[in-house]
Amino acid sequence: MLAKIIALLLTLLLIPVFIILGLIIFLNDGFPIIFVQKRSGRNNKMFNLYKFRTMEKETPDIATHLMEEKNNHILKSGYFLRKTSLDELPQLFNIMKGDITFIGPRPALHNQEDLIALRDRYDINNLKPGITGWAQINGRDSLSIEEKVKYDYEYLKNKSFRLDCLIMYKTIIKVLLAKNIL
Repeated sequence: MLAKIIALLLTLLLIPVFIILGLIIFLNDGFPIIFVQKRSGRNNKMFNLYKFRTMEKETPDIATHLMEEKNNHILKSGYFLRKTSLDELPQLFNIMKGDITFIGPRPALHNQEDLIALRDRYDINNLKPGITGWAQINGRDSLSIEEKVKYDYEYLKNKSFRLDCLIMYKTIIKVLLAKNIL
């Protein structure tokens, strides 16, 4: 419940940022401004994850790191949004809906069967996914699926308020330094 309240307060506080970013995306490539993607949540329940759109409208629905020509699809504004992680802000609505929380394993794409299956083997899919997590601060997109699951499992085994605070602190540092992004 606390996460939902914090997400609501942050959303209200960030309304001007939402408006500015929405306008930038619209001027860059029109509607839609928000990108909606099927993700696998707690207990493999599918939900719609929200992000500011950083790629062209007809981009294939696969993980960015699997794209051969991802730079051909990224919007001019998309580079900035990804580098600053501002594209993640609409996930505050996912927190308010109860789909995700602030800290937990990143929700897998609906078509990442290998990641979902490996997480099932270690009961990681029983955790509520998060905007950021242990794997995020330890490599993000530069990690293999096996490495992500290793970090997610470490998080599952060591989950605590102290670890969550460390992850949030390191996330802020990584975002400010734009490390392992894009």
